[in-house]
Amino acid sequence: MNAITAESRVTLHFELSLEDGQIVDSNFSQSPASFVFGDGNLLPTFEEVLLGMKVGEEASFVMPPEKAFGAHNQSNIQRIPRSQFAMDIEEGMVISFADMSKNELPGVIAEIGEKEVVVDFNHPLAGRSLTFRVNIIAVEAVA
Repeated sequence: MNAITAESRVTLHFELSLEDGQIVDSNFSQSPASFVFGDGNLLPTFEEVLLGMKVGEEASFVMPPEKAFGAHNQSNIQRIPRSQFAMDIEEGMVISFADMSKNELPGVIAEIGEKEVVVDFNHPLAGRSLTFRVNIIAVEAVA
């Protein structure tokens, strides 16, 4: 039985949930997902906890913010003049912005004032501890 290494293709069922048990993402009721270790589909810290697991194993890992999507960073909250928005906006809406290098950057409308709009560019799961539950379906060596 192959154990997961840094040279593995892994097929698994997974679930991400918040501390209160609310499920954020899960494929347990769907087809399993596959990824090649290190391909960027999973955060490196999520991959690391899988090392050594074998087919048929199921486990849960509590991932603190620094091992998941990072701490909530106050400097990622920006105030933008309301005149910059040529559309109807509402709190909670996710809007795609472009950074200085023209890369797409999603931001959540956190607050709408008369003159300014507060936009939060933190990942929606930043600052949250997550439980990462997995069931390993297949492990293959990649050449």
